[in-house]
Amino acid sequence: MTNLFEPIPFSLWKEDKAAFAAKLGNSFRETGFAVITGHPVDQAVIARANEAAKDFFRLPEEVKEKYHDAPGGRQRGYTPFATENAKGQKAADLKEFWHTGRDLPADSKYRDTMKDTPSVAEVPDFDPATRAFFEALDEFGRTLLRAVALHLGLPEDWFDDKVEQGNSILRLLHYPPQENPPPKGTVRAAAHEDINVITLLLGAEEAGLEVLHRSGKWLGVNPPPDALVINCGDMLQRLTGGVLPSTTHRVVNPEPERARFPRYSTPFFLHFNQDFLIEQLPGCMAEGGKAEPPITAQAYLMERLREIGLVKA
Repeated sequence: MTNLFEPIPFSLWKEDKAAFAAKLGNSFRETGFAVITGHPVDQAVIARANEAAKDFFRLPEEVKEKYHDAPGGRQRGYTPFATENAKGQKAADLKEFWHTGRDLPADSKYRDTMKDTPSVAEVPDFDPATRAFFEALDEFGRTLLRAVALHLGLPEDWFDDKVEQGNSILRLLHYPPQENPPPKGTVRAAAHEDINVITLLLGAEEAGLEVLHRSGKWLGVNPPPDALVINCGDMLQRLTGGVLPSTTHRVVNPEPERARFPRYSTPFFLHFNQDFLIEQLPGCMAEGGKAEPPITAQAYLMERLREIGLVKA
């Protein structure tokens, strides 16, 4: 099988938007994933946020627990180890994580359903470092959606006012070391699809991310250093009637010699505005897309959060 994750240089966007959009869209159509090199997210911003995240995860459990908002569906703040499970899976994933959400304007109509991110007093640089990282990924995500829009034959700015106050989330993920290495081929994060529009992932250089191709084969995603991995979420799949698929993926346990090291990654889940009505695009239906009932982004999110155990049914 040829290289299905051939890196796409972001410099192409500045040179030829149509060519970049075609490469990104074709990669999404084939695998639901794409790899971008030369992305504009500042390495200093990334490094600062990663160090702040490591400092947070080193805190005692009782301190981290102060930031655990189970009644709120864990959409902001801390989620303890082995809490979340993939849809349809009973076993919890072997991870803990933190969620940073959007800073809403004071007059935002979404304030009733989008909570503020708690401030972490114990790690002085945590709040500014993670906020800067959120904003950088949010900006780049909107740029990528402009390319998606061009690929779908839409105006370049079609997504702009549909995600500007979306319930997007920066997830700081920590897979703790495993002192007793698990059997090869077992998973740290079970097979799943993402809920949102697109996901931007840094930290995928550490082996373990695998994508289920439509051929039935699991394919390892091994991007070059400092690359960014992007994938379609369920909301984009629903919007396009499946033309751009939300592909099943997982994180498998590493080789025994690597199992004793922690794994960190930082997915950014870009969401629609909560009242955006997700219904299939006419152009995608003309391509043979699958029709599904219209649903708001917020209703769809809550439906899926119940399925993965972050909100009680």
